[in-house]
Amino acid sequence: QVDLVESGGGSVQTGGSLSLSCVASGSLAKFDTLGWYRQAPGTQRELVAEITSGRAASYADSVKGRFIISRDIYNPTIYLQMNSLKPEDTGVYYCHSRAVGAWGQGTQVTVSS
Repeated sequence: QVDLVESGGGSVQTGGSLSLSCVASGSLAKFDTLGWYRQAPGTQRELVAEITSGRAASYADSVKGRFIISRDIYNPTIYLQMNSLKPEDTGVYYCHSRAVGAWGQGTQVTVSS
């Protein structure tokens, strides 16, 4: 089992920055590929970025060069640094565990123009 607790998010204007964090707990957490998904109203949840236990990262094309996902070496905590934010980045951001398919509670990110 993996439990996920997110923090961060908020509201910012176009071009601003925000950061998110997700603490993963459970016996599988430190071996797990963890990621960030987002969902805007009326759309499907989409992958934003994910990172393996070996800290190999991958990104959606829409956020490449603007977002950075990182991971603590010793603790199963991941971060998402979001820069040059755009209104289309608005949505609820969810932390995800690939190993067990678990989701965090979600945190709102709002980017105003």
